[in-house]
Amino acid sequence: MAKDKKQKLRVDFRKNRQKRSRHNDITRQVDLESDDNAAAAHLEDLPSSERLSGKGALTRRRTVIADVQETGDGQIVIEVDESKCQRGRVITPIGLNSMVQGDDGKRYECTVRRLIRTLTRDGRNAVVAGDWVLFEPQEEGRGHIQRVEPRKSVLARGSKRFEHVIVANVDQVVIVVSVGEPALKLSLIDRFVISATKGDADVVICVNKADLMDPVELQPILGRYGQLGYQTVLVSAATGSGIDRLRELLRDRQSVFTGQSGVGKSSLLNVVQPGLGLQTGEICSWNTKGRHTTRTARLIELHSGGWVVDTPGIRQMELWDVSPDEVEGYFVEFRPFVAYCGFPDCTHTHEGNCQVKLAVKGGLISRARYDSYLRVRTGQQDE
Repeated sequence: MAKDKKQKLRVDFRKNRQKRSRHNDITRQVDLESDDNAAAAHLEDLPSSERLSGKGALTRRRTVIADVQETGDGQIVIEVDESKCQRGRVITPIGLNSMVQGDDGKRYECTVRRLIRTLTRDGRNAVVAGDWVLFEPQEEGRGHIQRVEPRKSVLARGSKRFEHVIVANVDQVVIVVSVGEPALKLSLIDRFVISATKGDADVVICVNKADLMDPVELQPILGRYGQLGYQTVLVSAATGSGIDRLRELLRDRQSVFTGQSGVGKSSLLNVVQPGLGLQTGEICSWNTKGRHTTRTARLIELHSGGWVVDTPGIRQMELWDVSPDEVEGYFVEFRPFVAYCGFPDCTHTHEGNCQVKLAVKGGLISRARYDSYLRVRTGQQDE
């Protein structure tokens, strides 16, 4: 921890706190050449309570003063009276509130301190499932979240030029895909892999609905990611195959299930832990895409040990804070060849003497992974 005193912080200006800025043409509304009495009457009708500062619709930032500490990675920690607070973990965000499970095992519906929302660039992510918080318990199972502890890992994506944190403080991201309805999309898998890696979480690639295809046909995909060092598991929520291995991968770990709508995330969790009773849905018949049945992220404690977060489906995964030139670093099979490219800033797209492209041509790098790299680099989303 570093500074431990009141600091001035520049934060986003909230529209609901914004007042009308001063009109610049007040004097033009009075005709000085007109009758003096008429002019005086006109002046009395003009607004008299306008703010006189220049802050208006164009102002995007404002200053707040707060007792904070700043961590080495830039996260801000608000100073609070810890003797009045209890430590807890956010189970699920509920609108502007959050359900928090305290160290005493009880659950509290908590409001979020305004300063926390102010210091968050994107208000929807002030508190997310998996966050550790300090909250002040109140009567009747209610409370106030006073501080969000620094996040050790996150799964995030870009959303309207902001970072949308989906979940925090997980050990591993279980990327759930299906062999059909909806179809498996390699570049979507790779976007999740990049986001998980950037957020300091391990990766598990879980292929569901294995009963719809001959498992032999799926081995090239599973083998490809397995050779790159990622855990893979082939399962079927319908038949129960592979569930024991999946359950073992989840044991005593903090996990998040993520992927497209309709791939069977909630169905798999219902099989992993019978009696869970998560709502599930069916595939839309006319476009073979899943319908949203999980509306908000929810942290679930597993009987076998550990926690898992069930999240709403994501049809498109926009990377956050990853430039096109950084994408190659997340394709681990490129690394042995990048240093030998003919140009130090080679993008591996159109340049000559590119060793990555030669490795693809020679079968040392998967053509499917290379095509996925091109799609991710250019920001092209799968349909």
